Amino acid sequence: MKRRRIVLLLTLTVFFLIGCGQSGETSYEENRTLQTAGNESTDESSETAYMENQETTQNAEEFSESGVPIVYMTTNINSDGLMAVYDALRASPSGKIAVKLSTGEPGSNYLRTDLIGELIQSFDDVAIVECNTAYGGSRANTAMHYQVAEDHGYTDIATVDIMDEDGSMTIPVTGGDNLTENYVGANFANYDYFVVLSHFKGHAMAGYGGAIKNISIGIASSEGKSHIHSGGTGGNMWSGEQDAFLESMAEAGKSVVDYLNGNILYINVMNRLSVDCDCDGSPAEPDMHDIGILASFDPVALDQACIDLVYAAEDGQSLIDRIESRNGLHTLEQAEKIGLGSREYQLENIDD
Repeated sequence: MKRRRIVLLLTLTVFFLIGCGQSGETSYEENRTLQTAGNESTDESSETAYMENQETTQNAEEFSESGVPIVYMTTNINSDGLMAVYDALRASPSGKIAVKLSTGEPGSNYLRTDLIGELIQSFDDVAIVECNTAYGGSRANTAMHYQVAEDHGYTDIATVDIMDEDGSMTIPVTGGDNLTENYVGANFANYDYFVVLSHFKGHAMAGYGGAIKNISIGIASSEGKSHIHSGGTGGNMWSGEQDAFLESMAEAGKSVVDYLNGNILYINVMNRLSVDCDCDGSPAEPDMHDIGILASFDPVALDQACIDLVYAAEDGQSLIDRIESRNGLHTLEQAEKIGLGSREYQLENIDD
């Protein structure tokens, strides 16, 4: 039976908190056709894929009464706020827990330990996990990467595991248009549960980086990163077709979620909102205000909520321009199409 979908627009309370503006509104609404409450989706294949992918992951805290994913939000960008939005999920991670974040290039806007340390240290058996880059820089080999992790304070709050220091493991991709397999760090298999902690920001190639990028490019080994960038062709990672690259990120992300069978949650931190990624050691200075911390069990809903907040902000035009210039919203379109998650969601501000 086809699931009824709704778009739950941001409440006036949230709009006043972040500052509602009109910048980018027309082009965004043209890109994403908004539906009113109660309208049914005409894309039955997308609906079916989404529901099949969620069958093993649903719990009482994931979905609203209307059947859309819940995204929790706080405007308190500090350790207490991070703990509060995590607690709102009522998650129960168990076993060996991996906290996936970007260690960041020196000089970038990587997540600082005074913000994330309390959450990470609240888990009993935990490691911060990352993979090496495929573009050079300070994290292109394992020894250098561990040094960056130490310099950024991550080794002071947890064990750090560069998951592809011993190479790659292959996991299958189902339902993709570009990928049939995904290459992740070999140590990926050592973990029972992933807490995906992402700094939401712009990106020079993807338009933006959030939860989906963190579970695709972020968990991919150096080899896997090249594979995704090439759109699965195995060709030059810098000359691949743009939409194929964006689609491949969504497909790689779904392979990770399928493998973990629901043992994963997502938190996006919306501060230092540069148009450039934490893979850039000299990012552009942000020209918009910090927004908050958001969390969900659905990576698509989470990234979509962050996008919506940027479009609603009166000072978000630079980041909007970066997203649209790279067709960044196409990643969300592909992710929903293949059943990774839903672009419709209910936003719950836990500060209210």
